[in-house]
Amino acid sequence: MPAIPTPSEAMRRTETPNAVMTTIASPTQGPTSNLSLWKVNMRAGQEGPRHVFDGEQVWHVVDGEINVTVDDESTQLRRGDAIVLAADVVRQITALADTEMIVCGRGDAVVYVPGEAGSRGTPPWIS
Repeated sequence: MPAIPTPSEAMRRTETPNAVMTTIASPTQGPTSNLSLWKVNMRAGQEGPRHVFDGEQVWHVVDGEINVTVDDESTQLRRGDAIVLAADVVRQITALADTEMIVCGRGDAVVYVPGEAGSRGTPPWIS
């Protein structure tokens, strides 16, 4: 079949102290072989850790406002804005308001946290 639908009940939800991720499509969930698409919801004031992915990602702000820090440079994004985050750069996302984002990236991307020995592997919401 050239087009494979993903019903909403098949989407996977992962909650962390920093955000709630809803996997829309991923290699382990289907129907894609390598791409992942997920939704991120953050409440105002929530902040992800400083981290690095070994794969490029595209973030789109559906609603709300975030601050994206890449290396030491910060950019604010609002509803409708998008940003491409290159592989192998230190990044951190901070919600300035309750925010919903859609993110796309490789389904086998590995995350690293500066200062930690080794990787944290591939997060479950993108694998």
